[in-house]
Amino acid sequence: MNTNKYRVESPLSKDLVNKKICGVCAGLARHFELPKFGVRAAVVVVGFIMPMATVVAYFVAALLMPNRH
Repeated sequence: MNTNKYRVESPLSKDLVNKKICGVCAGLARHFELPKFGVRAAVVVVGFIMPMATVVAYFVAALLMPNRH
């Protein structure tokens, strides 16, 4: 019986290897197993719709997300 049923194999963290600015989008893409380009494109599109909220959310995430070891 597997007791680690709810264990996350890839914790949410910034990806400093594949980063463009701070590594937030690359870290989100790695955690949710999505393409990095798709996550970055979604952030740009949302940035055009809600620019201030997107910039604030990105930099708050950059401050709060730990670096990948």
